[in-house]
Amino acid sequence: MSPANADSNSMGINLDSEKINEEINAPSESVANDPEAVHILVLETDEPHPETRDRKGSFGHIFHDLFTKAGSAHEPPLKVTTSEHYVVDDPDNQEYGSVPSASEIPESTKAICITGSMYDAHGDNPWVLRLVELLTELWRTRPEVLFSGICFGHQILARTLGSKVEPTEGKGWELAQTEMDLNPIGQKLFRTSDTKLYLHQMHQDQVTTKPDPSSTDLLRDDQKVHVWASSDHTHIQGLYIKDRLFTSQGHLGFDENMVKNQIEMREESGGIQNEEQAEEGKEKAHLKHDGVVVAAAILRFFHGEDHDVD
Repeated sequence: MSPANADSNSMGINLDSEKINEEINAPSESVANDPEAVHILVLETDEPHPETRDRKGSFGHIFHDLFTKAGSAHEPPLKVTTSEHYVVDDPDNQEYGSVPSASEIPESTKAICITGSMYDAHGDNPWVLRLVELLTELWRTRPEVLFSGICFGHQILARTLGSKVEPTEGKGWELAQTEMDLNPIGQKLFRTSDTKLYLHQMHQDQVTTKPDPSSTDLLRDDQKVHVWASSDHTHIQGLYIKDRLFTSQGHLGFDENMVKNQIEMREESGGIQNEEQAEEGKEKAHLKHDGVVVAAAILRFFHGEDHDVD
């Protein structure tokens, strides 16, 4: 699929939007020494539609605002800071980001969140393969780092852990607001007795096998891998591993305009070819969803509040 143009900057730090960040900014000393704050490194794997970027900034900014909102609503509030790094290195498509080395990621980083992307998580683009190598090294050498990923991020983390990621045969795309069935693990993570959750979706590919210690040496034999929700289209809507991983196939920070813009971008790139399906997605874009609820659960995970969920 054709990627979008992108650049990167770090939350709270002014950078020329035409320049690519060459190093990852660590949090300030005061923040790094605040035991109540969690610093999240957002690895950006795409850039929003220009209208969305003008209104909300990069995906890193969008995640910062979302996690800040979720943290402020928590009692007591959960502190969070973010930095961001654009990783798409594809000069043929005018993408000049870089996948960092593990040594470039500050030791103060305790959480990593990977965004969605128009690229395929199962593809062999050189930067995608380097990202898998980075995640593998971090998983092995930085046991204190917690991982989350959204859409592409969910899929690339699952791939790193040995899962299959592939197109959905015969089902087309899952678009816009979608009803998902929560299982008991999902109910615990979201602290609810409800059995339904709603998120905006924007994908055709999906994770089709759950990570398992038999398929990777990154998982211990005693580590349980949980699927926390499913939909008619996608059985594995999110993965959870105690004290290590919490992912979501659905998007947390999308609003109506973002959904419509993202669908249009995929139509223009040739990714979505079914006009009727695209229009149905746009018609559902205004519906309410539980993005802040999911962001709050991931933030609690980053803060270690879900240690007893397994």
